Amino acid sequence: MDLKNYELVVGLEVHAELNTASKIYCSCRNAFGMEVNTQCCPVCMGMPGTLPTLNEKVVEYAAKMGYALNCTINSVSKQDRKNYFYPDLPKAYQISQFDIPLCEHGYLDIWVDGEERRIGVTRIHIEEDAGKLIHDDSFTGTLVDFNRCGVPLIEIVSEPDLRSSAEAKAYLDTIKSILEYLNISDCKMQEGSIRCDINVSVHKPGEPFGTRVEMKNVNTFSGAVRAIEYEAARQVEALEAGGTISQETRRWDDLKGENVLLRSKEDAQDYRYFPEPDLLTIVLNEEKLKELKNSIPELPNKKKVRYIKEMGLPEADAVLLAETKEKSDFFESILAAAPIKAKNAANWVLGDVSRLMNEQNKSINDLNLDPKQIAEIIALIEGNKISSSAGKQVFDEMMKTGKKPAEIVKEKGLEQVSDTSALQAIVDGVVANNQKSITDYKNGKTNALGFLVGQCMKASKGKGNPALMKEMLSKYLED
Repeated sequence: MDLKNYELVVGLEVHAELNTASKIYCSCRNAFGMEVNTQCCPVCMGMPGTLPTLNEKVVEYAAKMGYALNCTINSVSKQDRKNYFYPDLPKAYQISQFDIPLCEHGYLDIWVDGEERRIGVTRIHIEEDAGKLIHDDSFTGTLVDFNRCGVPLIEIVSEPDLRSSAEAKAYLDTIKSILEYLNISDCKMQEGSIRCDINVSVHKPGEPFGTRVEMKNVNTFSGAVRAIEYEAARQVEALEAGGTISQETRRWDDLKGENVLLRSKEDAQDYRYFPEPDLLTIVLNEEKLKELKNSIPELPNKKKVRYIKEMGLPEADAVLLAETKEKSDFFESILAAAPIKAKNAANWVLGDVSRLMNEQNKSINDLNLDPKQIAEIIALIEGNKISSSAGKQVFDEMMKTGKKPAEIVKEKGLEQVSDTSALQAIVDGVVANNQKSITDYKNGKTNALGFLVGQCMKASKGKGNPALMKEMLSKYLED
């Protein structure tokens, strides 16, 4: 993206639905996809005479996310009414948190293009979701589904520390992974479980930040990238033409690849915040806070750094392995089972295991795959007992039959041949039958060596030690 001598500033507000069994202020089931207006009650509909009761799990989940993002957890916080009129909000106010949020002053380290970047986190607060407006070609007008009213949310507000769409994508990916690691949100984007509002501004280097524009309810991370790049380009074009940028809220249309004006941007005073009179102050004692803090596992952003710095894995491998907790746990279980190289374990998880996951549309846990058996295959390859191609045969047979790798190797006669005299006969035969490739190599076509090694492997029916045969071929070619 060419900003034409402008700098980009991005801040993100991530809304994540929490996977509690019930809603935030009532006993209604917290579930997606139920029949319209069947999961609502007088409390989440805001009927006169009803009183909300705070779901304790919501506070615990939010505090966990706060610790994961290095926030200060306020042991005493309150809830506030955010007043606005909209058809999907029957109470005409949303219960949220304003001046004393549950969590604040945190940060998140992300990994972008081989460098670590620290992004400030302004606050994390709890709030209730609104209903859903339904538009359809089958009817005229708008219908309202109130099932989503009262679904528990946390809002994660970043500092304006992001400087590119790539950084924004890395930040969102990391937030999603952390939510999944903590098991506090299912993060199903197709169901709206995680979405974000994006604040974008541009300015020339050395000048103050420009006027920010907000884009609401972007529900895919790839869409967020496109939305940021479009809005930045729109602002630059306007400024270069001598215009100004107004503080406003716009709606991103991912299908059209453009945004449209919704309204001028509201400020806090427009919402007439005041303390929620029907709910008690939230108090977390020291013992509870310590319990929540100690429950936090090693998180994906920390794993990435450890995989890169301690295990020597490439950044791309580290990112993919740490993406989900089950994948990283499986990878580390392989390493714990045998003294093997981390890179080889990573290759198997990201290669054959991931291939099987895609083919069967299952998670690693659903494959019923024993990491010890993967470790055994890798150890056999590293110990030159079998070739890499034989390892793949063992893996496929193991998945079909459930037999152990060593048993399959013995039954199929897959033991790697490392006897030099036997291999020499194979090499001599390949050399005799491939004089053109020999000539090509001596004329500078070095890839001919790979072809010859492949022919040796074919002649040995995949059993020959490829490293030894390559060494033999190289010696012949150099003579």
